Amino acid sequence: MMTDPISDMLTRIRNAGRARHGQTRCPASKLRQAVANVLSTEGFIGDVKVDGEGVDKELVLNIRYSDDGRVMIDEIHRVSTPGRRVYVGSGDVRPVRNGLGMSVISTSKGVMCDRDAREAGIGGEVLCEVW
Repeated sequence: MMTDPISDMLTRIRNAGRARHGQTRCPASKLRQAVANVLSTEGFIGDVKVDGEGVDKELVLNIRYSDDGRVMIDEIHRVSTPGRRVYVGSGDVRPVRNGLGMSVISTSKGVMCDRDAREAGIGGEVLCEVW
């Protein structure tokens, strides 16, 4: 039984990059797809596709590599866990690694990156940090 599906997806992305795979798959959900879309929009992973129907839906995540062959994600880790939720207010959303990274935040307006949350002036639950 999986207790933290977001952490599972982040681990699959991290492991696929370290193993030099072109893509990885994980079970689909609305929250996982929203997080993957934010990572794709910000350029950390490639395209995100949904494969299958119903209970068998899977997210197909393409892993991005730089021109010299390094994976685009140096580090990705979960901030808020099922046992310890981490929330930030609108004034407390800080850049990750002086703007070189980003955090994914679940807000009342949807899942977005830290930059968009600062511009919108809203806070929420910090799901993960990527750099």
